[in-house]
Amino acid sequence: MTDPPATAVRPEPPAPSGLDLDRLAGHLAAHRPDLLAGPLRAEVLAGGRSNLTYLVRSGDREFVLRRPPLGHVLATAHDMGREFRVISALAPTGVPVPAALLHCADEAVLGAPFYLMERVPGVVFRSRNQTDPLTSAQRRALALVMMDVLAELHTVDPAAVGLADFGHPEGFLARQVRRWGGQLDRSRSRPLPGIDELRRRLAATAPDGANAGRIVHGDYRLDNLVAACGPEPGDAPESPPVAVRAVLDWEMATLGDPLADLGLLLTYWEVLGNSEVAEGNPVADGLGPRAGFPSGAELLDRYASRSDVDVGPLDWHVALGCFKLAVICEGIHYRHTLGQTVGDGFDRIGALVHPLVAYGLTAFRRN
Repeated sequence: MTDPPATAVRPEPPAPSGLDLDRLAGHLAAHRPDLLAGPLRAEVLAGGRSNLTYLVRSGDREFVLRRPPLGHVLATAHDMGREFRVISALAPTGVPVPAALLHCADEAVLGAPFYLMERVPGVVFRSRNQTDPLTSAQRRALALVMMDVLAELHTVDPAAVGLADFGHPEGFLARQVRRWGGQLDRSRSRPLPGIDELRRRLAATAPDGANAGRIVHGDYRLDNLVAACGPEPGDAPESPPVAVRAVLDWEMATLGDPLADLGLLLTYWEVLGNSEVAEGNPVADGLGPRAGFPSGAELLDRYASRSDVDVGPLDWHVALGCFKLAVICEGIHYRHTLGQTVGDGFDRIGALVHPLVAYGLTAFRRN
């Protein structure tokens, strides 16, 4: 008699760095057993260039886990509790956010705080490969609905959703310069010509911020949105053909001046979106007029038509956006040099710092 043929067993893929699936499963069994429908599997999601973002599967269940980056972590820039709190608070408003599922502040579970949220169906547009197939009408509609959602966010009354103490609006813009200057000091690993001059000029001329006290996202841009540009399975017949289904990455949300959101959005859209060095870069590819989207001026007009915020001149806020984004990119670059990044594309992010500083100084001179 011959032995029966051996049955091939396919091994489970290893868990990505920063995520211990056995510990996570144990925590879910104790606190959210309804999320466990089988063994856990996970993969790193694209994006999440600062905090780490994973798609976790358990049987037929899917959810998203967010945790701080590995290694060198900038203080206050990766607060999981703040992200969880703000998406929980915004759930009943007109701002689309994923459902908040679980927050864990105990670092013993995964080595850092984390939270879970639902996976929202749709597309996160991050590259020209994704946006080029869109029609010009779809690109325009997507850009305009992006501004509608931002205007909606800025009209939410913080006190009405339990966020009255979510930040300190007084002196917000000056505090932003100090905060990102401090982050720069903790991330600096190479010469960065002009960045200290930009920092000094911003600190010396920070406006009062007449609109302070609104909920600001802190990193609002196209690839922090889950969008739909056509019917999806299960959509209702009356669903709009182009829509924003969820706003992601709330790690820098606070109470402050909405013009900071607009200045940073224009930095992505007009500065990096029109820069050759940003082409193919994971931070800015697929954005702005070079990718066939409307101009920044048209975006501002759309925002102003749906908001009570006085947009006014934004050169100072664009300069702040350039400084902030340069510091963020330098921090990511620094973690990459230490081998503490997870995912692809980090080797090119450091190249964005110099053009951002140069444009920030140019915007400041216009201001």
